[in-house]
Amino acid sequence: MIAPDLDGRVALVTGSSKGIGRELLLSLADCGADVAVHYRSSDERARAVAESARERGADATLAQGDVTDPDGVDDLFSTVEADLGSVDVLVNNVGPFAPDHWEDISFERWNAVLHGNINGTYLCSKRALPGMREREFGRIVNVGYASSEKGLVNPENAPYFIAKAGVLMFTRMLAADTQDDGITVNAVSPYVVENSDAFPDDLPRGRPARFEDVTQAVRFFLDEDSDYLSGVNVEVDGGWLPETV
Repeated sequence: MIAPDLDGRVALVTGSSKGIGRELLLSLADCGADVAVHYRSSDERARAVAESARERGADATLAQGDVTDPDGVDDLFSTVEADLGSVDVLVNNVGPFAPDHWEDISFERWNAVLHGNINGTYLCSKRALPGMREREFGRIVNVGYASSEKGLVNPENAPYFIAKAGVLMFTRMLAADTQDDGITVNAVSPYVVENSDAFPDDLPRGRPARFEDVTQAVRFFLDEDSDYLSGVNVEVDGGWLPETV
């Protein structure tokens, strides 16, 4: 298991009260990071995650806020900075989806998916960058989707596919813009993960990705020896290559 030394580092994982976000945050706590559990409304779950992180030896705090709102993002980062210090590691995990045919998705829901994925990643990255630049150290990992690199979009869940393609483009732009700042910006893009509600017939290797498959990829980018890797997208998809969209 890859185990980067994050002792003394502060990590913020958006959407970390459940699912992949929870597992990512606890994985970073295992590596010695102090962690901020971000959530929008699930206070009870977030507190449980923070307690689990403390049991692993990490300092942990709660950071509530809407990542699509600039003021909300500023408030949640201010909370983290007051409780733990400036954010060294940012994992942009929030990514709402809409698994319906695009014509059946309301405009409001369409917008929510785009905003949650693209604007959340943009706003949190922008807020984290000044501190990272000042310390000449930062690690940003954006959670994408495996279809983005392949340029695929499905009529079902279309705004999610489109938004994750935007996240990948943003990742590479930001990597280029921070190449002289001691900061790396990368993406980890799963296909189907074990907590999914339904599994497609074309699962590679006969199973979905385990949480550990995703956390391993994120940890890889945080390792000291990975500091020359930026603008990279790792697809955690078992070699998935659909014949048709």
